[in-house]
Amino acid sequence: MPLSPNIRGSLLMAAAMAAFTLNDTITKSVSSELNIGEIIVVRGLFAMVLIAAFAAWRGALRPLNTLFIRPVGIRVIGEIGGTLTFLSAIAHMPLANAAAIFQALPLVITLGAALIFGEPVGWRRWLAIALGFIGVLVIVRPGTAGFNEFSLLALASVAFCTVRDLATRKIPAEIPSLFIALLTTFTVSAGGAAIMYPLGGWTPPSGRAVGLLAVAAVLLLIGYQCIISALRTGDISAVAPFRYTALIWAMLLGYLAFGDRPDAFMLLGAGIIVLSGLYAFYRERVRHRELAASASGPPPEGV
Repeated sequence: MPLSPNIRGSLLMAAAMAAFTLNDTITKSVSSELNIGEIIVVRGLFAMVLIAAFAAWRGALRPLNTLFIRPVGIRVIGEIGGTLTFLSAIAHMPLANAAAIFQALPLVITLGAALIFGEPVGWRRWLAIALGFIGVLVIVRPGTAGFNEFSLLALASVAFCTVRDLATRKIPAEIPSLFIALLTTFTVSAGGAAIMYPLGGWTPPSGRAVGLLAVAAVLLLIGYQCIISALRTGDISAVAPFRYTALIWAMLLGYLAFGDRPDAFMLLGAGIIVLSGLYAFYRERVRHRELAASASGPPPEGV
């Protein structure tokens, strides 16, 4: 029996989250041997070769001056900041905690779209956004003995990635996603090179580290392609909630690879964030249904 587009899209989204979380696990493992800048450079070299070959095969290569198109440049800046801050965070804190904080991203994007693009957000989704931020505070626990200052880097990553995703909406449709991924990989690798020497310089990597980072690069390519295919296959409202499977992978891999056991605060905060995000997705779906039913009327209140 053939799968519906929404089911295929949901499975692709879950696969993308698995690939990205495995990549994060490898990065955290190698961070005990190499600094974050060097990890980004080595992984980026592998990723650039793979993505460039794939882009050439698909006819997706474009002039490098595409980088100077405003939304592309803003997206790249957001990606650089998001990568540097998130990888720095997971190097110094449990993988599941960083992943849980990062799950606030869809809520922050909704907030940003409302403030920057004027997209309508009713009181229910505003409430979901507020509850999501409460969930983040439960995990971060500012001012308490359980506070980890590297949680702030995870929060900074959410901010940078919000800029990235909002800018992505404005990129002209004729620019292929693969070429954007190639530009992003190149510039992020350059950012890694820029911070490598302040963080201790180049350390000859072991064969194990090189092999793991090559696998991480393959996982990045798989993740990018799966998430793009997911969003193009199914309805966003049906597919996007499966982003939260990343949290399950992060808890499982964090325990298996590093022995991390999520505490009660992390589980409570993660639960609040996930439920808030799922409710926001649900309200977005209701809004689209009501708009379809009254296409000529104003957006319904309270959505």
